[in-house]
Amino acid sequence: MASNPSNLWVLLGLGLAGIFLFTKKFKKVLREDFGAFILKLQLLPPPQPAPPKAPHPLTGLTFAVSDLFEIEGYVTGFGHPDWAKTHEAASQTSAVVSTLVEGGATCVGKTVVDELAYSITGENRHYGTPTNPVEPARVPGGSSSGAAVAVAANLVDFSLGVDTVGGVRVPAGFCGIIGFRPSYGAISKIGVLPVSASLDTVGWFAKDPNILRRVGHVLLQSAFGGQRSPRQIIMADDCFQSLKIPIDRVSQVVVKSTEKHFGRQLLKHEILDVYLNSKVPSLKEFRSKKTNGEVKTSSIRLLANVMQLLHRYEFRSNHEEWINTVKPILEPNFSAQMNEIVDLSDAEIELCKSIREEMGSAINSLLKDDGILVVPTTAYLPPKIGGKEILSEEFQSSLFGLMSIASLSGCCQVTVPLGYYNKCPISVSLIARHGSDRFLLDTVQTMYKTLQEQAETYVNSTWSNTDSGENSAEMAKEKGNQAFKEQKWQKAISYYNEAIKLNDKNATYFSNRAAAYLELGSFQQAEADCSNAINLDKKVISCYFYQFCQG
Repeated sequence: MASNPSNLWVLLGLGLAGIFLFTKKFKKVLREDFGAFILKLQLLPPPQPAPPKAPHPLTGLTFAVSDLFEIEGYVTGFGHPDWAKTHEAASQTSAVVSTLVEGGATCVGKTVVDELAYSITGENRHYGTPTNPVEPARVPGGSSSGAAVAVAANLVDFSLGVDTVGGVRVPAGFCGIIGFRPSYGAISKIGVLPVSASLDTVGWFAKDPNILRRVGHVLLQSAFGGQRSPRQIIMADDCFQSLKIPIDRVSQVVVKSTEKHFGRQLLKHEILDVYLNSKVPSLKEFRSKKTNGEVKTSSIRLLANVMQLLHRYEFRSNHEEWINTVKPILEPNFSAQMNEIVDLSDAEIELCKSIREEMGSAINSLLKDDGILVVPTTAYLPPKIGGKEILSEEFQSSLFGLMSIASLSGCCQVTVPLGYYNKCPISVSLIARHGSDRFLLDTVQTMYKTLQEQAETYVNSTWSNTDSGENSAEMAKEKGNQAFKEQKWQKAISYYNEAIKLNDKNATYFSNRAAAYLELGSFQQAEADCSNAINLDKKVISCYFYQFCQG
């Protein structure tokens, strides 16, 4: 019997539909771990000790490790297939992984890192870019991208990464989870592939601050004890000015949380650029070499440059022989950066090392034993995958500037999520002096719930539309007052301008700006501001006095 052509088309259509559905389902299976894992495995903890001994502190928790941590019997891939092809399986497990397993946690796999763990985007063309579970169209951040995604997607309770120039802090911020960079040298790096020896730290991710703290106590080998509260919370005001979202969306959440827990008296404000210029003397020499004295560059931007130079120099020292021998295909931007290092002199490297030493002293002196420095984690929202923004000089300089504070000083830093802005995760970072890791973990656990509540309150209440403008204006005024005290009249005027733009019904702002104009000899502007101040508030005596003198 001859087949009906129309039936054949129906059968063909059904067949194609079936193939399409199968392919779609197959792809879904492949990505159900969000592309986070490069290898699944299982390292089981030892049996529980017999009573009356306490159970293992991490019992019941699962974790994953970035593909820089050696695990006996497995090749460490370092984010590049050519590295995996040219290296043998590890003969022993890294000290930090062993410590966690012995502490009761189960290791379930290795996760994707950026190519040679060098970048901060989280993209990897060899193994695929892990999908940001919060915003799939945007990068997860790197270099420990897979480890962050595994936690954000609830695939594990916590994970390990390496933070050199932001490898834990950036992906934590971009994926909306907590990320901890410990003090330099606080945790063993035995059995961890080196990226940049003087900057590398073993960090970890978690969603729950209690889990973050439990893991920290095991890794830092510190006993649980009484919690210490901070005695000063220092807002780095100039760092918050770099934010590409409304400043109050981050700063006021921290301010309100601090007031609730510790009282307003703990809050202090610092212009970090001014502080570091005075406390890191070698920056002056570095600035003169880099800018020829022509352009005034902020100390934070200069520190970004210092950190990047050390990062590249030490990476090249560690892996140049392998790169020259194997000749792997590398990202063009990566190759260009490696070539730049060839022209660096020994004197320039020594200068960078001097700055690093001075940074440690400067930040430790600022924070003492009981201070917390508050900065934005990143100025930008997570960039779109494949977007040009992430390669721009402004993006890189801004991001690495914020990362350089802890990386160069060796201090501990934690990224704390604060909800969302335009559907993207946003966060804030808390920094404590070198060696104060336990104090910082305690502070996070104390403040975490309130920070989340205040972030939600900000979004859902009229405070975000009314009070926040007034708070921002007051912050701008205080910065103006500080600049005025330092006799930086033009800078003071710019801050008073900002305050007036946010709230033009406050006579004090006009009066203060008039005083700054007077110092510059700008009498017309001063008179105009005095008139505005008097119109708003008849009690502004300073402006009456000025007008009387002019008359």
